[in-house]
Amino acid sequence: MNTPTTKVFWAVVALAVVGAGSWYIFQNSNKCDGAGSMASGTCVPDRIVLLGNVDVRQVNLGFKVPGRIALVRSEEGDLVKKGQSIALLEQPDFTDNVSLALARFDASKARLAQLENGARPQEIAQAEALVSERKATVENARRTLKRRAELADQGFTAHQAHEDAEATLKEAEARLNFAAESLNLVQAGPRIEEIEQARAANNADKAALALVKRRLEDTELFAPNEGMILTRIREPGAIVAGGEPIYNLSLKSPVWVRTYIEEPNLGHIRGGMQAEVFTDSGGKYIGQVGFISPVAEFTPKTVETTSLRTSLVYRLRVIVANSDDGLRQGMPVTVILKTNGANGD
Repeated sequence: MNTPTTKVFWAVVALAVVGAGSWYIFQNSNKCDGAGSMASGTCVPDRIVLLGNVDVRQVNLGFKVPGRIALVRSEEGDLVKKGQSIALLEQPDFTDNVSLALARFDASKARLAQLENGARPQEIAQAEALVSERKATVENARRTLKRRAELADQGFTAHQAHEDAEATLKEAEARLNFAAESLNLVQAGPRIEEIEQARAANNADKAALALVKRRLEDTELFAPNEGMILTRIREPGAIVAGGEPIYNLSLKSPVWVRTYIEEPNLGHIRGGMQAEVFTDSGGKYIGQVGFISPVAEFTPKTVETTSLRTSLVYRLRVIVANSDDGLRQGMPVTVILKTNGANGD
C-alpha cells in the first residue's frame, strides 16, 4: 500500500542514488579531465589544463664606466633592436686617456726596438776611433817619459819633470782602458735582462692602451637584445657611476609561462613536451615544457586549481616559441598539455 510516507521514503532513496552517481562521475572527470585511458587501474588524462602567468625577462641597462650622460636616445615604450645605440657618455676625458696611453706605448716600443737592434755601425766606429786616439796618446806619453828619464839621468832636467811625465803616462793608459771597455760594451750590445725588462714595460703599456680604448667604447650603451624600454631612469647631464641603471628593458624573448602542476599529474609530463598557451582575449601560442622543478611547493595563493584544499604542487616553466606583443608581463593564461593517454607522448 502506497502511503504518503512510503512515497517520501522512495523519493529520498532515488535522490541519494542519483547524488552518489553524480559524485562518482565528478570525481572521475576531475581525474581525467575528459577522454582518457586506463592503465593499471589508473585513469590517465589525455590532456592537462593548467593556469599560469606570463613571465618576461627584464634587465637594467647601465654604463660600465662612470661619467656624464651626453645623449639618451630612447624613450619609454620605444622598441629597440639588438645592438642599437641607446645612450652615450661625454667622451673627451676618455679620448685624452687613449692619447696618453698611446704615447707611452710608442715610447716603450721605440725603447725596446733600440735595445733589440743594438748599437749602430756609426756608434761602433766612434768607439773604435776613441780607442785609437787613446792609444796614440799613450805612445806619446811613453816617448815623453823616456826622454825626460834620459835628461834627468844626465842632469839636464829636474826629477820633477820626470815624475810628471810618468803620471801623464799612467793617466793616458787609464783613459785607454776605459775607451777599450766602452768599445767592448758597444760591440756586445745590451744585456738580455735589459731587453726583457723593456719588453715587459712595452707589454704593460700595450695592455693599458687596450684598457682605455675599451673604456672609450663603453661610453656608448647598446641594447643587448630586442625589446621594449619600460623605464627611462636617467636624463642627459646626469653624472652616473659605473653600473648605475639608465633604462629598464623588457626583452622580447625569451617569454615563458610560470605555472604549477599537482603531484598526481607530475608523472604524465616531461621536459620538451608540446604545450598550447591561450590568453583570455583568444590568442593562441605554441610552446614546450622547458623546466620542471624537482622540489615540491605549497600551492601559491595566486594559483587557481580545481581542488579547493591546499596541496603540494611543482613549478613548471613553459617556453613560448611564437611570442609577440600579445603576451605581457604577469598576464594570466591557460596552458594545455596533451599527454595522449597512457603513452605520455
